[in-house]
Amino acid sequence: MSQVEESITVNVPVRTAYDQWTQFETFPRFMEGVERIEQRTDTLTHWTTDVNGTKRSFDAEITEQIPDERVAWTTVGGDVKQAGVVTFHRIDDTTTKVMLQMDFDPDGFVETVGDKLGFVKRQVTGDLERFKSFIESRGTETGAWRGEV
Repeated sequence: MSQVEESITVNVPVRTAYDQWTQFETFPRFMEGVERIEQRTDTLTHWTTDVNGTKRSFDAEITEQIPDERVAWTTVGGDVKQAGVVTFHRIDDTTTKVMLQMDFDPDGFVETVGDKLGFVKRQVTGDLERFKSFIESRGTETGAWRGEV
């Protein structure tokens, strides 16, 4: 099992950053390699990815969701094995630290080598930077889900 931990400071209130993160179907707009996400239920999402020509589809279950604090998930079924949490930390009224921690199990030789070379860490860093650009350029979230899991 491998781990990655990255954070970024975004210039929006914590509520705005959190609310945008609950809009899973917008992830392809800032997550490289994510082609589509379908929100099937309040706690189940279906992902379609294409990373360097490797296409995958898998389900992820939201295991914990606390408004303005955290969203945790784990994959269910299939061959993609990962779990993680995104936390939101208020710096001041207009600034939020977004922290992502993820455990994943590389599948096969190519993914294992990519992990050892830091591919996943760079991917997460880039995704967080694109999230920052996305939310700061909008200034507001595209929607929100304020429920608790």
